Amino acid sequence: MSEDERNFIERAASITGNLYGEPMSPERIAENFALYGLKKRVAALERFDAELGGDIDSSPHSLRKRVQLVDLRWRMGSLHEALRNAKR
Repeated sequence: MSEDERNFIERAASITGNLYGEPMSPERIAENFALYGLKKRVAALERFDAELGGDIDSSPHSLRKRVQLVDLRWRMGSLHEALRNAKR
């Protein structure tokens, strides 16, 4: 699978799998997102939104991946909003 065909979760799992021997779960991705500064969180959310803006096909695998991405984006957005409200 080429780099362009992998989604954010697959790329994160691959990188962390190579570095630490086990892939990073979507929950861990959201936890790490909380450690980012304001500008880095905004940039990450913008890149994520750009990725979600692409077309999808109706295969079960593609739909499942899309649901994972949308769920992670929702968690990251909620976390970002909570941190902004806390002035962090």
